Amino acid sequence: MIRGIHEWILDNACTPYVLVSTGTYDVTVPSQHVENDKIILNISPRAVSDLQLGDDSIQFDARFSGVSMTVTFPPAAVMAIYARENGQGMIFDQDDSGGEPSPSSDKPSKPTLRVVK
Repeated sequence: MIRGIHEWILDNACTPYVLVSTGTYDVTVPSQHVENDKIILNISPRAVSDLQLGDDSIQFDARFSGVSMTVTFPPAAVMAIYARENGQGMIFDQDDSGGEPSPSSDKPSKPTLRVVK
């Protein structure tokens, strides 16, 4: 699902951002940018290199404050993926062990996915 939304955002000439929960054990992100156990990452082709949106792991190389770093996290740590320009995307239910997305009605200010025909 993350891969499909990522491609949809890029196809619409927008910048894909992911909100990642850093509270899980397999998350390697720059700790200086973590706030409240969460980090927002720009995963556009201009911001990262060697992006791999795998079934078990998401990984890429990026520079943070001039320092190169390999970022890795499991797809289950992704709380949301959305376009920076318009906020459209999807919020993922963190309580669902199956990893299926569900729109959040509790936080209407969060990005949502809208089907355009």
